[in-house]
Amino acid sequence: MTESQIAKLDTGVPHSARLWNYWLGGKDNFACDREAGNEIARRFPSIIQLARADREFLRRVVGYFVAEQGIGQILDIGTGLPTADNTHEVAQKIAPQTRVVYVDNDPLVLSHARALLTSGPEGATDYLDADLNDPEGILREAARTLDFTKPVAVTMLGIVHFILDDDKARAVIRQFVDALPSGSFLTIAHGCHDINRAEADDIVGYWNERGTPKIVYRSSEEIARFFDGLEVLEPGVVSCSRWRPEPGDIDIDVNQYAGVGRKR
Repeated sequence: MTESQIAKLDTGVPHSARLWNYWLGGKDNFACDREAGNEIARRFPSIIQLARADREFLRRVVGYFVAEQGIGQILDIGTGLPTADNTHEVAQKIAPQTRVVYVDNDPLVLSHARALLTSGPEGATDYLDADLNDPEGILREAARTLDFTKPVAVTMLGIVHFILDDDKARAVIRQFVDALPSGSFLTIAHGCHDINRAEADDIVGYWNERGTPKIVYRSSEEIARFFDGLEVLEPGVVSCSRWRPEPGDIDIDVNQYAGVGRKR
């Protein structure tokens, strides 16, 4: 990690990527993350299952793209800290030639990504230190690895809820969708308050007072609007645990909703 990255790394304020890592059983977190993670889990007991359900959704949706739709290129925005079943691992196990570009702007994620998110010889992985709010920059840099004249699957799991303004979030997503050719896919997993609004508001309030970056939960209807103009695949925008579950996956509704849209 460079000196400038170390300077950006605040070990005294809980960070979402490290919190997620803690809930998934990882070791790349600090005392402040564990303290916040324990308190959030106390207030919101299903949060550990939510984290697992989100990871299981990633495995299923990447498998769908590669195995069922023949997608050979994935742009993973909001990578988070590497754990088990990372995007390129799931994809390249099915099709070793798959090309994956990871995008995140957390210095700890960057340091681990360079070492751990490595491709097999048939395919490729790249990592961009970039922000979701800069679609133009992301697309420009991703084009070094991905061919945007051919279908691409864009994944935004647990990232759009960091854009607090609805219009801004829709505009950012639209820039990515507009750059994709026909046959491409967009998938979003987003914090949702449909199941228990009071509990969801409590967790958002607690996090926004203590952690970074700030978040907003939206309703399933609001999340569905991010897919305007796309063909939304069955079963629609649902709790991520209910999107085409497989035997052994988490079997409860969680406050992380997900959907997949196809560009015609």
